[in-house]
Amino acid sequence: MEFLRPATWDEALAAKAENPSALPISGGTDVMVELNFDRHRPGALLDLNRVTELTEWESGTYEGQEGEVIRLGAAVPYARISKELSGPLQGLAIAGNTVGSPQIRNRGSVGGNLGGASPAGDAHPALLAAGRDVFVEAESVRGTRLIAIDDFYVGVKRNSLQPDELIRAVRIPVADGPQQFSKIGTRNAMVIAVCAFGFALHPKNETVGTGIGSAAPTPRRAPEAEQFLADELADRGLWQSGGLIGPAAVQRFGELVSAAASPIDDVRGSAAYRRHALAVMARRTLTWTWNEYTQSLRSAAA
Repeated sequence: MEFLRPATWDEALAAKAENPSALPISGGTDVMVELNFDRHRPGALLDLNRVTELTEWESGTYEGQEGEVIRLGAAVPYARISKELSGPLQGLAIAGNTVGSPQIRNRGSVGGNLGGASPAGDAHPALLAAGRDVFVEAESVRGTRLIAIDDFYVGVKRNSLQPDELIRAVRIPVADGPQQFSKIGTRNAMVIAVCAFGFALHPKNETVGTGIGSAAPTPRRAPEAEQFLADELADRGLWQSGGLIGPAAVQRFGELVSAAASPIDDVRGSAAYRRHALAVMARRTLTWTWNEYTQSLRSAAA
């Protein structure tokens, strides 16, 4: 197996162009598992650890995106996201706190999750819930391409990257309302999620965001649940009043989230259990975020 070790981003792109089948590795928390269990044996590894710009993040405004955006380098580890970005990227920071062990959180990254495109990746539900204005920066020697998060996942552990492309960064709008993430596993740590759910309130445009993980061939939204809840909040003036949503609406939201999944039976859980768990997590995350939102309205009025 050939080992490629570029020192700069341009060198990395050139190496990928010359070796399209080379497998990128940075944190290695997913890649090394695949190699150790002989599930994947690439002809070359492309080590990106010396490309320092991949471990940086910045905030700014970008054409085609409204408001302030966090441009998150592909190799920024989860530990730093949780520590440094818990305000602007609340849902992703919460998800980052659930990843593996402290050692894995110090190495694993959103770019690695996106590259592997596993439906069980913890970052995916939070990215989907953050809104349709999330973009993956895919770059090659041919130039930069922005891929909307909804178009990124194309199959089980398959993404829409071209063979010569690498993930440079992810552009995520700064949260304008409370966000949450929840997952269920067979134990509290070091476990692949049986299922996961990300949720976000977007009061600026009066929408909500959802993300389902480990309960379909790819990470996905629950669009009918999103539309139902957004209509409910708007029609009843709840965005302005912060009043009670009510148990019937909360229950219906959970049912629609569950219906959006297409889970399987496997060693970690049955399809029926995953659907039930998603409904529970949807109700809970909605309750948590709405309580936080109404508290912020009261504080602003005080």
